[in-house]
Amino acid sequence: MCGITGFVSRSAPDQGALKAMADMIRHRGPDDEGFYVDEQCAIAHRRLSIIDLAGGHQPMVSQDGKLVLAYNGEVYNFQQLREELIAAGRTFLTNSDTEVILQGYEQFGPEFTKRLRGMFAFVIWDKEKKELYGARDPFGIKPFYYAQMGDTFFFGSELKSFLPHPDFKKELNPEALKFYLTFQYSALDESFLKGVFRLLPGHQLIYRGGALDISAYHTFSFEPENMPLAERAEQIRQVVTESVDAHQISDVEVGAFLSGGIDSSVITALSRPDKTYSVGFDREGFDETGEAKALCKELGLKNISKSISAQEFFDILPTIQYYADEPNANLSTVPLYFLSKLAAQDVKVVLSGEGSDELFGGYITYHTTKPYRAYRKLPMPIRKVVAAGVSKLPYFHGQGFLTSAAQRVEDTFVGQAFIFNNEEAQRVLKPKYRSERTFRDITAPYYAKVKNQDDLIKKQYLDLHLWQPLDILRKADRMTMANSLELRVPYLDREVWKVARAIPSDQKMRGKSTTKYPLRVAAEPMLPDEWIHRPKVGFPVPFIQWLREEKYYNWAKDLLSQDYVSEFFDQKYLLDLLEQHYTGKAKTHRKLYTVLSFLIWYQVYFPEQCGVEPFQPK
Repeated sequence: MCGITGFVSRSAPDQGALKAMADMIRHRGPDDEGFYVDEQCAIAHRRLSIIDLAGGHQPMVSQDGKLVLAYNGEVYNFQQLREELIAAGRTFLTNSDTEVILQGYEQFGPEFTKRLRGMFAFVIWDKEKKELYGARDPFGIKPFYYAQMGDTFFFGSELKSFLPHPDFKKELNPEALKFYLTFQYSALDESFLKGVFRLLPGHQLIYRGGALDISAYHTFSFEPENMPLAERAEQIRQVVTESVDAHQISDVEVGAFLSGGIDSSVITALSRPDKTYSVGFDREGFDETGEAKALCKELGLKNISKSISAQEFFDILPTIQYYADEPNANLSTVPLYFLSKLAAQDVKVVLSGEGSDELFGGYITYHTTKPYRAYRKLPMPIRKVVAAGVSKLPYFHGQGFLTSAAQRVEDTFVGQAFIFNNEEAQRVLKPKYRSERTFRDITAPYYAKVKNQDDLIKKQYLDLHLWQPLDILRKADRMTMANSLELRVPYLDREVWKVARAIPSDQKMRGKSTTKYPLRVAAEPMLPDEWIHRPKVGFPVPFIQWLREEKYYNWAKDLLSQDYVSEFFDQKYLLDLLEQHYTGKAKTHRKLYTVLSFLIWYQVYFPEQCGVEPFQPK
């Protein structure tokens, strides 16, 4: 795992700026650094050595000297691709997957990107054509930012790497804040810094002569196929087993993250690492480390765990926002940081269970009952009339069922987090940061691509393109890389996807609350029964309770009362939300944490606007 950064400019590159840019992402690769500079292009690489420890130095130059590659990620079919390239007459100087990408591009051009199985973000500079090619993996496991400012085109693994360059203009993107308040993450293609964009998953770019061309080389589509459940489960078991094997290719030790859920338990049972890692909080109901240790005892594995205190949680928040690059309001990001720090004491690589929920239908928000699905088959006009009628009546059991079933998924579902609705966001924001656009403007293009699919697939498709890359995978990459740890996600594999995309919706759910049912059946030979049927919990965080304690209530009140907050928000409105939560009149902790996370991020990235000292990462 590594980090890349650099720029293309019409003037001679500033080598001092390039070194400073590389230093900003040293945490992504403390083992080695490399630089390439010519009259137009400057590329920096930070390396965390995993495969071919002696070789694989980057930036890597092709044998004829025409191409230069900087790459972040792992390609799990590189050995097969290497043999094919050797058969085509090519010779290799290293055993690294880096050289496979370079020689594959040299042989086949951009078409070779479609053949890569793994996680990656890379650039290739063609010295003769004066052309930069870049690509990002289909799931968006690895990050890729870019920006064009004047005559300089920037690219990099992390947004913060652009900050030291004299041509880079740091300016807040006012459009981003409203949608962040709704989704809990930066939901636009343009980041929280104006002019800085993310290359979308499965996309590639070509920059030449000041012109930028971006295109998709991969798209996702669900194509359900009928198959007996037992046969489907066996297919899942085989493909996940093979993917776990591929994801363990490494010249260093590989560990695993382990919670009490089925996703990480399956990965652990298949990989059988020497060490597994778990974290929890020192409060009843918010600690799954006991379940993790119990499973490891069953499997004969070692589990290393840590209990996180409230003070540790609050103390680390500025560090979290620094490494997150953009405001991050997912509470589970904090325990993930501590989990990564714990594992990094022993290993450089860990396996984890991200992606299973999006592929196999694991979120409870995906689940609907048979009566609900039957009622949804009635014509929409009839359901709307019923909903209008019952909404005027005093509350009765089933009232919510009749009203929610009268709305389209496209109008109500935005993903796994829905913090402020459009009206609330407009109310709390100052006019400069409001927008007439709503969350539906963000989600509509994705829904349009699956308009003929059922509601469950629509939800999965949206999460696959928004929630997963912009929240789940972004926090996973940043928190592990903050601790110089490589995270591998075997569920997010192209071969696993081929199986998952074919599962019909009526197989994914069972009973009132059982999700991703085929995966649970597939896990029966691997895990004890109680792990197979355990509901999804994630990383539970007791922030809801802490905010009702005087110490942390005062912490939040002090932050919300800072002068700079009035630039963005109606402070009285926010302080009222805090009082409602503190006194137990309402549960507003998620809204408050979303706002507080942005304010901490703003202090870190714009200290001059907040009257605070510049942040120094620990």
